[in-house]
Amino acid sequence: MRSNRAKVRAGVSMAATLPLLAGALALGIPAAHAADNPGRDTLAGTRPAWATARADKGATPNSAQVSARVYLAGRDAAGLAAYAKAVSDPSSPAYGRYLSARQAQQRFGATKAQVAAVTSWLRASGLKVTAVTRHYVAVTGDVAAAEKAFGTQLHNYAKGSKTYRAPSRTASAPDSLKGAVLTVTGLDNAPHKASHKDQLPPPDAVFRNSGPFSSYYGSNIATTLPDAYGTKVPYTVKGYTGRQLRAAYGAGKHTGKGVRVAITDAYASPTIAFDAATYAKKHGDAAYTTGQLRQVLPKNYTKTQECGAAGWYGEETLDVEAVHAVAPGASITYVGAASCYDDDLLDSLGKIVDGHLADIVSNSWGDIEANQTPDLAAAYDQVFQFGAVQGIGFYFSSGDNGDEVANTGTKQVDTPANSAWVTAVGGTSLAVGEHNRYLWETGWGTERASLSDDGKTWKDFPGSFIYGAGGGTSSTVAEPFYQKGVVPDSLAKANSADGNRVVPDIAAIADPNTGFRVGQTQTFPDGSQQYSEYRIGGTSLAAPVIAAVQALAQEARGGKAIGFANPAIYAKFGSKVYHDVTDNPTGSGLAVVRVDFANGFDAADGLFTSVRSLGKDSSLKAVKGYDDVTGVGSPAPGYVGSWRRR
Repeated sequence: MRSNRAKVRAGVSMAATLPLLAGALALGIPAAHAADNPGRDTLAGTRPAWATARADKGATPNSAQVSARVYLAGRDAAGLAAYAKAVSDPSSPAYGRYLSARQAQQRFGATKAQVAAVTSWLRASGLKVTAVTRHYVAVTGDVAAAEKAFGTQLHNYAKGSKTYRAPSRTASAPDSLKGAVLTVTGLDNAPHKASHKDQLPPPDAVFRNSGPFSSYYGSNIATTLPDAYGTKVPYTVKGYTGRQLRAAYGAGKHTGKGVRVAITDAYASPTIAFDAATYAKKHGDAAYTTGQLRQVLPKNYTKTQECGAAGWYGEETLDVEAVHAVAPGASITYVGAASCYDDDLLDSLGKIVDGHLADIVSNSWGDIEANQTPDLAAAYDQVFQFGAVQGIGFYFSSGDNGDEVANTGTKQVDTPANSAWVTAVGGTSLAVGEHNRYLWETGWGTERASLSDDGKTWKDFPGSFIYGAGGGTSSTVAEPFYQKGVVPDSLAKANSADGNRVVPDIAAIADPNTGFRVGQTQTFPDGSQQYSEYRIGGTSLAAPVIAAVQALAQEARGGKAIGFANPAIYAKFGSKVYHDVTDNPTGSGLAVVRVDFANGFDAADGLFTSVRSLGKDSSLKAVKGYDDVTGVGSPAPGYVGSWRRR
């Protein structure tokens, strides 16, 4: 399953949890035929790496039940990837020649004959077909039928302290299908659990920030507290508003008018319309017009307890309010998934592509790369490629745990931000001064030191790393063409002499200590549900901010879709349209003071005072030029206008 990243507010990062993308499959290249299984096409990546002989606990009983999805390769998988590249590359003659959803399906989607052949094969194997879409055929049945269909035995394997089912050899499909099958998911059941229909829970318990605050960076200095880096430092901002962010990233007079932005998360906040309207009114954002904010939701929700459904309400609230605050003229469509699992999130992305519900899609969820599986990678990347040929760009948060060593013990990037077909959004700490003037940004990475009991020193200053923008070098995804010549070899070739994908591509405000203010209905200690505001951060904030800036840019170019933006983003590298973000822009070290309620609500259980050092992202460094914290940098005032059609 996958987790949202909107919980970076109380000093605790909400870890991302879920599988995704890899290798050649991430570039849209079909798997090679299997030489050791004559008459069958190997479906690469369907046997997970943890299904080893040593972990094998024996055959899964034939009567055990399997639910799987057989994804369709379509007419021309390689052609889809090639066209997605061509229409996204400013140096290509095909740049911007997008297809409609219908044209894309007619040119690259599965034919009726392919769907019929796949369906017939599955039924003949003894599986029950439960759904047929333009992307996949869903089936259920017992293990014996699944083994017959996919040419493999299913065994039980130890994975950590638990046991899961998985293929004992890579799954395959008959050659007679002539490559109609892209991949199959669900043969491996880790970490899936039985699902059931649920009602959405009430909002999470209230969270509040304690003061003192700054209204803009440096407006309120903590004069009675110890120095940091040789000087008194300011209190954290109460939370930047849309006006401050629009000024910082050069919105000018653009509002995103006429541009459609979609947001995907799991579940749906029952109070989003009220919260968004209340927040806009309180902070001087334009009022929502009729139909400007709408939701596309599933009929039923599942796994609400396992996925922490109420926690996703804050994610939706942040994403909607951030997009509207920066691009108040853009229309917003929220597409909620039935759960935080891949199948449901894929369905949400598919709805956007199939119906072309938007040109820009913000996504603030993911997982560590170690949990990715190539079968799901193929399914995700196919959706991204279909989006690209239609002029739809996907923006994904890069993660909130830096290089992931503190979180997982292994240096790695997050997915799906590591996909070659999405724009990965990293994070910064942002200083907006008086009169909404942009001062500087650092790469987002925080070290925390608490105030001593006597109030005279900071304990073990600068303290320990607590969170920061995700980034680094993929171990599975090859270096995409648009990063070559921009990303230093020291990063691109960190894991392979051939070069790999490096994350992120671009960055924006993410540090919760210089974060954004949101308004949300929450559950108070007395059981009542009330609207309340708090400061929030994480790359869950950076992603919708960049999506909103892209909406401004699309308006600036006369409404023509930007599409998959990475080739153009990298083509602008080194120009003045980016803030070249570094970790220590003032040369003297930077920090802010933060005061928190110990119980997250009021002072009844005391206060916790700490100093937060900025620009301290684990082993990752924001340096001049491209880096693996902020990518090419953050949007400068010339960025929006640089997308004008010439």
